[in-house]
Order: sequence, then C-alpha cells, then structure tokens
Amino acid sequence: MRKRRTTQKTPLTRPRKSGAPKNRRRLEQRRRLVALGMDESAVEKLTSREILTLLKHPVKVAKAHGAQS
Repeated sequence: MRKRRTTQKTPLTRPRKSGAPKNRRRLEQRRRLVALGMDESAVEKLTSREILTLLKHPVKVAKAHGAQS
C-alpha cells in the first residue's frame, strides 16, 4: 500500500528566506552597534560578517567606542 501525505506529516518543500526579513535583521544589527557607541558612518562601511563578529562581543565594542549610556 502506498503512504499518503496525511501519514507522512513532513513538509514537501522547505520555506526559503526572503529578502525583507534579512534586511530587517541587518538593519537591527546596525542599530545595535550604533547603540553600543560606534559611529554610524563606520557601521555603514562594515560588511555583514564583520557586524556579526562585533556583535558577538558587545562589551568589547562598548569599551572600545565609548558607549553614551
């Protein structure tokens, strides 16, 4: 007997990432770096990989760039 879709219960296709959520995440990450004290123009020049690396160590970023809070 053949297995039916109702018994498999697994998705046939994997959902793909769309551009809008990715852009929203990147914008939020940039805003977090600015909140930690980095200059906005310096953050704009960073690549997305560099931004993620800096966000792994927020205390170091705040000390190096002097947080305003």
